[in-house]
Amino acid sequence: MSKHKDPISEADLHAYADGLLSEERRADVEAFLSAHPDEEERLRSYQGQNQALRARFNPILEEPIPPELTAARQPWRFPILYPAALVACFAAGIFLGWWLRGMETSGPTEARVLVKEAAVAHLVYTPEVKHAVEVWADQEEHLVQWLSKRLGAPLKAPHLSHLGYRLVGGRLLPGSGGAVAQFMYQNEKGKRLTLYLRPGNGKHREIAFHFAQEGTVTVLYWFGDKLSCALSGEVDKAELSKVADAIYQDLNPYIYD
Repeated sequence: MSKHKDPISEADLHAYADGLLSEERRADVEAFLSAHPDEEERLRSYQGQNQALRARFNPILEEPIPPELTAARQPWRFPILYPAALVACFAAGIFLGWWLRGMETSGPTEARVLVKEAAVAHLVYTPEVKHAVEVWADQEEHLVQWLSKRLGAPLKAPHLSHLGYRLVGGRLLPGSGGAVAQFMYQNEKGKRLTLYLRPGNGKHREIAFHFAQEGTVTVLYWFGDKLSCALSGEVDKAELSKVADAIYQDLNPYIYD
């Protein structure tokens, strides 16, 4: 008499995505997924999200603990300050706060946010099959008009067929500063690149390319008056540079006057 098996639950699917199931239960889930392709696709999206989270947070977990946090704790004593010293410290605090505020709005933090948001969006959506984009390339005109309206900036989907990449489509995404757009491209080997676009802040008159690495994803990004752009892919820098250069030439009128 065969042993009765419990039906596959949502908890089983999450445990499968996290690699927490026994070999027997894993085989049960795989049999279920082979008979339910929609569920298999949904599970792939879970795995993509897991990969994105690992890419975002694993480097932080692997950082060494700062020595000051492991040193023996010493009793803290508040220093005695004379009135003039108090005034000087207060003024220095105001200056430092204002200076850091300026760095946060237009300095390295801006680049870090752009890179991380672009890389996570790339990792989440590139594994998808049926839901890789919201609007497919056969409706490119509608896609571009819709995203331009939502971002409040004129957009276009760069054409990269001469480099072997065809437009898959695009989607609207939430960003740290509001609405952003993502265009997805794919070559005949199935390798995908994503272009992440957000409205510029009018502060960047000089365009410069910068590289960043987020886990397995290489990001090439640049800032413009009208648009800030990040091209993401699991490809080498030479390939990404070639594609980014073509995108920049195509988008140049849209980046700044």
